[in-house]
Amino acid sequence: MADGLSLASYAVQVEHSLGRRYPEPPHPYRNDFQRDRDRVIHSRAFRRLEAKTQVFTGRYSDHFRNRLTHTLEVAQISRTIAAQLELNVDLVETLALVHDIGHPPFGHAGEKALDAAMRRHGLFFDHNLHALRIVEDFEQRYAAFRGLNLTFEVREGIIKHSRDYGPAEFPQLAEYWLDKRPPLEAQLIDATDELAYNTADLDDGYEAHLLTFEQIRENVPVFARFLGEVERLYPSAPKKLQFNEVLRRILDRWVGDLISNTQRQIAVVGGYSGRSTITLDEIRACPKRLVGLSPQVEAERAETKEFLYRKLYYSPALQPEKEDAERVITELFDLWMKRPEQLPPGYQEKAKAESESRARVVCDYIAGMTDTYIYEQYEKYCGP
Repeated sequence: MADGLSLASYAVQVEHSLGRRYPEPPHPYRNDFQRDRDRVIHSRAFRRLEAKTQVFTGRYSDHFRNRLTHTLEVAQISRTIAAQLELNVDLVETLALVHDIGHPPFGHAGEKALDAAMRRHGLFFDHNLHALRIVEDFEQRYAAFRGLNLTFEVREGIIKHSRDYGPAEFPQLAEYWLDKRPPLEAQLIDATDELAYNTADLDDGYEAHLLTFEQIRENVPVFARFLGEVERLYPSAPKKLQFNEVLRRILDRWVGDLISNTQRQIAVVGGYSGRSTITLDEIRACPKRLVGLSPQVEAERAETKEFLYRKLYYSPALQPEKEDAERVITELFDLWMKRPEQLPPGYQEKAKAESESRARVVCDYIAGMTDTYIYEQYEKYCGP
């Protein structure tokens, strides 16, 4: 059970967890997924999300989403959906809270720049894999083991919630059953993430005056449809409040559709088995993921995302910040590759060891930084 709710036959049962890498005695009043959630929340990496860019840096406003507030929104929406699908809410909440913990500073621009720097050394950067390194190794809070010692189900969800990793290409991840689908609890996080940031970025883009009311109405059909209803109900309300009402309706439509369409997909699998209930093993054996929107609503979401890419993410107004992020990360990366003695002592030791490449050590150091801290380092080492 999770939060006193009954679980579906296909949900992950905490009593059947494959456990932790290092066995621990049970807690008297928290189950293992609740303990994992608390460990994530109390981690340094989670706290650093507050100072990492989502889309807009602080020069626009301090009202806009950052990585932390986005994460909290994903957790809230995910819990709501999980309860309706009778999934394990504790596991879902934990996966939502940890899903972005591996992101570097400067949002997607920073991730792109860090990956490009690594590829010059025959390597790459992947935020899911980096998140696993954080919870397995970098967080040091316990005397008995390195990392947070999270359950298998949470570690598996970190890796598999948003993409599939091929067993041949990633043999180091073999323990995570790469030939099987993740549980619905993990599948849900990727879908919810999309719904959260599509609506949130419309909101922040409008607040930043980078998107106009007219642009959104003309290019996002679902927005235009709900706007007519809102204008009839609240004809004298300020535009911003009408805007808020439309966004609420869009998110509610998408969340409701995600719930109902996922229920239909589960029922289809049950139809194949000839039973009204299906098991977690059957979810894992499915040829495709089951959590998703219906074709019509998925088209609405895709239209919205395409508009955001075209008019917001790649807008000329944000280009200088992207170029700034690329310059800062690239120059610092190259500096520490040439002069590892300027790294902090712990990273200097790792750079000297043969267990990991110097590029990976430098990448790990940069990826853990907040936007504020990396600018401080840039001024210290690369400034005039």
